[in-house]
Amino acid sequence: MSHLLTIAIDGPAASGKSTVGQRVAQVLDFLYFDTGAMYRAVTLLALERGMDLADAEALGRLAAETPILIEQPADDVQDSRQYTVIVEGRDITWELRHRAVDQNVSQVARHPSVRKELRSQQRKIGEQGEVVMVGRDIGTVVMPDAPLKIYLDASPEERARRRCRDCELRGEDADYETLLDEIRERDQRDSQRPEAPLSVADDAIVLDTDGLSIDEVVRQILELVKQQGWTREEASRNHTQTAP
Repeated sequence: MSHLLTIAIDGPAASGKSTVGQRVAQVLDFLYFDTGAMYRAVTLLALERGMDLADAEALGRLAAETPILIEQPADDVQDSRQYTVIVEGRDITWELRHRAVDQNVSQVARHPSVRKELRSQQRKIGEQGEVVMVGRDIGTVVMPDAPLKIYLDASPEERARRRCRDCELRGEDADYETLLDEIRERDQRDSQRPEAPLSVADDAIVLDTDGLSIDEVVRQILELVKQQGWTREEASRNHTQTAP
């Protein structure tokens, strides 16, 4: 089997893609790359600058002109982050999870101009191989030739509970019903947007994560990797650390 294995993980908001993807990448010694961080970074900057989120041209320029650096967390960082996002020399990792970004990232990500600018960067990273790439259009658009495509799904209710728990762990106020409404609205926007809507790739393996722990989902994916003929030892032997 080719050593250029890229694992594409797609799914709706709060389906566990980020946590699962990071764990799988850690076991395989692959690069973990959450493409949603790029869209969140553009959204955060646009909100901070008071930009019109309906202005596709301006947002496309912002995406093109703003280098977004995604790195593995430094050894001395002890805040449970999965990656570090640097923009203009500033660590914005946790700011990307603010509610305002949650509520507006779909509107920014739906613009073809933004997706075009960020997608080319994402594809270059994926084509290097040995990457676990997480997002909403990885298997369908960014890396349609990825040899292993996973679609993680969960009910809106389960995802709202997870998001509520995450907010509480960060010390933020969270209302379950409000989060459930937001997730349902997000699902509708993501699945109906004209540019790269959220959908299941024809050859993707769908995993329903309702009632499953993170460890259980990770084990299922690692078993699928094993079926592909890939081993941890091969990954370690072939892996070359690459930062986006």
